[in-house]
This record gives sequence, structure tokens and C-alpha cells, in this order.
Amino acid sequence: MTEEDVPAVRTGEVWKVFEQEAEEVKAVQGVSIKIERGEFTALAGPSGSGKTTLLNLIGGLTRPTRGRVWVAGHDLTEMSNIQLARLRLEQVGFVFQAYNLLPVLTAMENAEFPLLLQGVEDAERHERVKELFERTGLSGLEDRRPGKLSGGQQQRVAVVRAVVARPALVLADEPTANLDSRSSEALLDMMLELNRELGTTFVFATHDARVMERSRRLVSLVDGSIVADESRES
Repeated sequence: MTEEDVPAVRTGEVWKVFEQEAEEVKAVQGVSIKIERGEFTALAGPSGSGKTTLLNLIGGLTRPTRGRVWVAGHDLTEMSNIQLARLRLEQVGFVFQAYNLLPVLTAMENAEFPLLLQGVEDAERHERVKELFERTGLSGLEDRRPGKLSGGQQQRVAVVRAVVARPALVLADEPTANLDSRSSEALLDMMLELNRELGTTFVFATHDARVMERSRRLVSLVDGSIVADESRES
């Protein structure tokens, strides 16, 4: 099996159980899923359906109670915290609902941060971020700090940060939740373009109909279990 044949994501009977006030909360219950490279997939469901927990399990941000998770063929359940951090740095980009931009850094510095951690030289960092800023309508905002950017601008910076290191996989948790319709459409257009041009795999946790409509695969969750898995035409 070649590297291209290895799925971007695979889970095997994965569970996540939280202890909450002396009670067990089964956030994810026995989920098995395979996401191929280059997919544009939405994990959909109401609040409490387990979609964000499943996304965090895929990203190695939380460990499963039982079951296994593979990203690009790497078994996350066998990896140390240091190994997980390295995998996330090199192969996974994250887009969070709350943006998670560093307030003391400029838009350019925030977007460059993964490349800085990877040891990429200054000139290449600037060039790669500048190109993406031009493509995403952020040119001229390089020196602004997050507090001086609109919600849509901050989320676009967060997406640039997620994709600038050219990860194989981007995980996005409710990326349009705080955006108006126009900003949401522009953001989705940008991510679809990156998906098509770079072959980046995108997986969303969402309950936004606009994201679901644009996704080429819709996986629906209820009470931590998959209840439907629908593929659509590109």
C-alpha cells in the first residue's frame, strides 16, 4: 500500500467517556469511520451529539477511552504526548471556533507561527503567508493585531495559519459559527479552493446548514453515534 492509499483518518470502535458529577457521559460511542485523502467532510449534529469530541480525538487533542485512531497511518493511541505534538505540527492544521489567535502577535505573525515552530526561514515564511493573505483578501492587514480585526478577518487568519504549513489534514470546529452569511460563504469558498488545489483533507464539526450543503460528505451524529453517512457529488 502506497502513502496515497492510506486514509487520511480512520477510527476503530472509538469511545470517549467523561466523568461528570459522579456520572459517566458517553460523548462518543463506538464510532468507526474512514476518511480518504482529499475529502471535504462535515461531522454534523446538534449540540451534545459528540461531533466536537470526535474531531478532538482525530486531532489527538484528547485520548479515547477505548478504541483506536489513525491519522495518515499513524496510530495516535500508541503515541506519546511529544509524538502527538510533533504529528500535529507536521501534518494537522486546526481551525477553532474561538479563532485562538495570539493577541500580542500581528496577523502575519499569527499566521506564520506554525512555520516558525517548524524552523522555516524568515523569507520563506513571509512569502508563503503573503501569498495566502492575497488569496484570502487579507492583504494590507498584516500588521494588525487580532483586536483590530473583524470576526471574519480573524477567522481567515486562523484558516491561513491552519493551512500555511501545507498539512495533509485540516480539522475545523464550527468555523462559521461567529460569522455573517457573506463572511461564511467567502471562508467556505476559500477552503474548497485549497481542498481542490492542494488536495488538503478537510473535516468539519458543524451544525451550520451552509457548511453541510457545501461538504461532499455528510456524517450525522446523535448521542455520540453515527446515524447517517451520505456522500454527495463534487
